[in-house]
Amino acid sequence: MGIVRISSELGLSFDPLKGMVAEERDDVIQYALDPIIPMVDRLDHIADDLMNQLVPDNELMESYANRGKASYIGGLYTNIWMGFIIGLVVAFVLLISTLFTSEEGLNIIKAAMGGA
Repeated sequence: MGIVRISSELGLSFDPLKGMVAEERDDVIQYALDPIIPMVDRLDHIADDLMNQLVPDNELMESYANRGKASYIGGLYTNIWMGFIIGLVVAFVLLISTLFTSEEGLNIIKAAMGGA
């Protein structure tokens, strides 16, 4: 919102945002920031959306409707599969390590290889 000129002869103007009546001077420049306010609001929504990306339950600004828990469910399934694969690898390593550390395990390996 700009200023309201009260009297151009006396050089008085009214600033409705501050509620002040002031004298107009040539060395003071006042810019109207009204066209910038929608852009600042848009940047505020974008900043909120960036913060929402850190929480898997929140809706994102440019996503489809009702996709708030998509990241949560996707992460859950990914972690289940990764845990299963890592568990299988650990179980395989334990099995191999027990076979090579005992005498019975070495006999089983020799028998499997065809040697007596």
